[in-house]
Amino acid sequence: MYISPEEFKPIAEKLTGSTPAASYEEEELIPDPTEETLTIEARFQPLLPETMTKSKDGFLGVSRLALSGLRSWTAAAVPSAVFAARHFQPFLPPRGQELGEPWWIVPSELSVFTGYLSNNRFYPPPPKGKEVIIHRLLSMFHPRPFVKTRFAPQGAVACLTAISDSYYTVMFRIHAEFQLSEPPDFPFWFSPGQFTGHIILSKDATHVRDFRLFVPNHRSLNVDMEWLYGASEGSSMEVDIGYIPQMELEAMGPSVPSVILDEDGNVIDSRQPSGEPLQFVFEEIRWQQELSWEEAAHHLEVAMYPFKKVTYLPFTEAFDRAKAENKLVHSILLWGALDDQSC
Repeated sequence: MYISPEEFKPIAEKLTGSTPAASYEEEELIPDPTEETLTIEARFQPLLPETMTKSKDGFLGVSRLALSGLRSWTAAAVPSAVFAARHFQPFLPPRGQELGEPWWIVPSELSVFTGYLSNNRFYPPPPKGKEVIIHRLLSMFHPRPFVKTRFAPQGAVACLTAISDSYYTVMFRIHAEFQLSEPPDFPFWFSPGQFTGHIILSKDATHVRDFRLFVPNHRSLNVDMEWLYGASEGSSMEVDIGYIPQMELEAMGPSVPSVILDEDGNVIDSRQPSGEPLQFVFEEIRWQQELSWEEAAHHLEVAMYPFKKVTYLPFTEAFDRAKAENKLVHSILLWGALDDQSC
């Protein structure tokens, strides 16, 4: 019958109301009045309880208290936020990167051989470097995102899907999760199968033409949930899987200057005499190299899961092929999709 300092600290912070402030974001994303900004909107529809396999009320002893963090999460924490174009610089490719060649924005620190991180945590570690923009984006959904999942493959990977003289289109895939509980409740982990999306930005990251990030919803299950029934790491863990219809961030338009200057460097009113805001005309982007979304998605899959170099087929299709070629079939029974984190 004892409590460790690590367990006591978050409980004390909860009871005294002195939870850690996210000041690190403000330090690293300092606004500059001369730069371009864009508005990003969050669209969120909560997880459908009926899609959870075994966690209906009272079933197998699942208490309503255990799911309280999930039930109370019905809307995005920040419906709309303004970002500077340069904050998206971490999405720029390394010098000399080829079309379709993946690179890591946030490298995975775990592998299938190195185990996993503790389940008994409530507050994300302060994000550093390229993690900061991803953390701030995901915080629009919920205030406690973990940029790196507890298990491999973690992090964020990206690849170029289009190149012009001045712009890149970058597709990305992020494995992140959320902690829905705070002390004195026990931890409840919400792990979407993946976040994917794209960004179109200038090569110097001073202008963002388009941005979208979302949890794919084309499968019947796309979120893993795990929660503890005790305060220690060895406590029993319940696991379930379900479906969230919409979890998406999208730019409301291209980035535009915060301050408009005339030829002499004087500030111009951003509204016309009629009161209407000035309309910006954007150049048409002429792409010199392009890659399809499907091809890029496959490259990102293989970067996250090297076993995806092998083609996996539905059982009936594999069986017909094997029969025609007189080969054996190796089958896998899955609870969720093999190539995402909801499995």
